[in-house]
Amino acid sequence: MNSALLSLCVSATVCLFGTLAVAAEDGAAVTPLMKKDLPNYPGKEGLMISVEYGPGGSSPIHKHEANAFVYVLEGSIVMQVKGEKEVTLSPGETFYEGPSDIHLVSRNASKSKPAKFIVVLLKKKDAPVVMPVK
Repeated sequence: MNSALLSLCVSATVCLFGTLAVAAEDGAAVTPLMKKDLPNYPGKEGLMISVEYGPGGSSPIHKHEANAFVYVLEGSIVMQVKGEKEVTLSPGETFYEGPSDIHLVSRNASKSKPAKFIVVLLKKKDAPVVMPVK
């Protein structure tokens, strides 16, 4: 497993347990914001995280096995799931990933400015937040 992927997995684990933000070697910092059981949906939970990419920062190819809703706060990010076109998102724009989507591209569009976005994940309780894809 490469160091960037390992960093992403560590960041995701940190999100589950509520530890402070973790800076990954690939230029990403993940901060857990909220984790909540969803009593109307037995066995499900919601998780909200903040992701910050430094200039040129990115995440390796992965999947979530969750419904993931992204909202861009600052900067611009480039996103792509397998089978879809790459899109560049600016503040106020959104992105969605389904439980079976493979997230091919997730990166800061800028090499000189940071980018920040919020992700809300609806997933099975205590399931991994992120899973590496080869």
